[in-house]
Amino acid sequence: MQLNTEVLDKKGLKLNPAPAPVGSYVQCIRTGNYLHLSGGISVNGDVAVYGKLGADVSIEEGQKAAQAAILNRLAVIQAELGGFEKMTKIVAVNGFVNCTPDFTDQAKVLNGASDLLVELFGPEAAHSRSAVGVVSLPLGVAVEINMIVEIA
Repeated sequence: MQLNTEVLDKKGLKLNPAPAPVGSYVQCIRTGNYLHLSGGISVNGDVAVYGKLGADVSIEEGQKAAQAAILNRLAVIQAELGGFEKMTKIVAVNGFVNCTPDFTDQAKVLNGASDLLVELFGPEAAHSRSAVGVVSLPLGVAVEINMIVEIA
């Protein structure tokens, strides 16, 4: 797959270096033709979105949080594979939204990540997805995303 960097520029987004793990885990594991990525939080360089959807974070801010989290994961893929040419398919994106019990727009929040992937890689980046509301996330971030990608 080829990353369209013009989309990043147009949106004022940046793919920052892959973050170091902040706990007792690794950022990704290769098994067969798959790369399983650990959860990445809504922090990407200077962009960091903290808080709870349905309380102090709007859906639009939540979508920006999802974009930050997916860029965080793309940085891990880039570091592991040396680029995106070996990535053949985005299989699954699983998103967790820090939200109040009555918040029901988790899917809208995760559209921030899913839509960005399709803009960056084209229609072949369509993927399966889960969008789950949770009571809290590490460091108080708004969104966490893990994913599975197929590699050559």
